[in-house]
Parts: sequence; structure tokens; C-alpha cells
Amino acid sequence: MSELRIALVVEGDTDTVIIESALRALIPTTFTLSQLHPEKTRPKLGTGWGGVLRWSLDFAERGYPSLETDPTLPGFDLFIIHVDADVAEDSYQNVSPKFVEEANNRRWPQLPCSFPCPPPDGSADAMRSRLLAWAGLTAPGPKTILCVPSKASEAWLVAAVFGQGHAIASNLECNLDLETRLRVLPKAERVKKNTLEYRKHSRRITFAWTSVREQCSQAERFSLDVLTKLP
Repeated sequence: MSELRIALVVEGDTDTVIIESALRALIPTTFTLSQLHPEKTRPKLGTGWGGVLRWSLDFAERGYPSLETDPTLPGFDLFIIHVDADVAEDSYQNVSPKFVEEANNRRWPQLPCSFPCPPPDGSADAMRSRLLAWAGLTAPGPKTILCVPSKASEAWLVAAVFGQGHAIASNLECNLDLETRLRVLPKAERVKKNTLEYRKHSRRITFAWTSVREQCSQAERFSLDVLTKLP
């Protein structure tokens, strides 16, 4: 298998670290990762899920039926679009009043759209449908993967670094407060939300990915999607 080219649209750079670490566990060859969003030359799109929304809307306005057929995105073997399932608790108003009107005009599925958790699938699936709607797609293309950790990608970090025996890993995929809890752990265990700090745990995420899949149903779904769509 030759080197793969993977395009990534994420909420933020720390999500890239976690997803890249997972991919290294799943893909048995070298690959190059191109972060299409956030991208420094397009700061107006912003970060967070609002940035993913704006990037998806830009794609939708180009009018192509899939990411794979967009000539401005050539040569990629996989496309990964990420948003956390906790966005199901949020609203378009919190991105911008403009997007309330946009959602009505484009008939996007409503936000908030959260489901009781457990199980984590309800909100995660709801956000997959919204990712598709924002991009103007009816279904993911043959090389496109929707990555929706529940409730956030930090669940995958916690599963890898702390494992099932740690108190922070309790009810892992339904915890809306993991980022804060990581920040206030005792100093020796504390994980602050920045790229440098997350990269310290990158190898651990890769090596422990089998355990992450066992603890997090959405990590398992992401893994199966990657393995199914590898060329």
C-alpha cells in the first residue's frame, strides 16, 4: 500500500492530535494528514463546531455532490469530518444569529437535538445527520468518514491515558465535563487543553487504541469506518 493522503476537517488542533493518533493505530502504512480546517489562511471561518459549520457551508455552496468530486480537493484517499456529539446540546444562535436564518432557509435539522445518554448513539447519530445537512450531502461519499466522539474527543484521550479504573473514566461517553475535569486533576495527572500537552499523550493513544475502542462505542464506529474505507 502506497502512502495515503488524508484530509481532515476538525473543530480544533487538539482534535487533530487525537484523530491522528487513532489513525496511526489503524492504518498499516505511512500517511500524510492535511488539515483543511482550521486553516491559518482562512481565520474568518473560526474554530470549534461553528468553524466546521462554516467550512461545510462553503463546500455546499460549491454545489458538488460529494467531497470526492470537488476539484478543489483533489488526490485525497480519505476525508474525515469531525464534530463532537456535545454540539447536540448547543444552538445555531450561539455561532451567529445569521445561522439561525441560514438553518431555516436551508432546512437544516434543528439544534439543540440531544438524546438521553447512555446510550451515546442518539446524539452522535443526530450530529452525523447535521454534518451531512450542513455540507449539502445526502450521505457520506465512498472516501468520506464522519467522526463524532461522544461527548467529545477527550473521551478517547481519557480512555487511552487513564483506562477503566480511574474515576474520570466513569460514564465516559456521556460526560459533558471531561475537559474541565482533566484540567483540575492532581498536578501529576493534569492535562491542559493545548496541542503541546495533547501531543505528549499521542503515542499512548496509538498504543492503547484497542482499549479505547472497547471503552468508547464511537471510537469503535470510527475505527470500522476507517478500516472499511481504506483503499
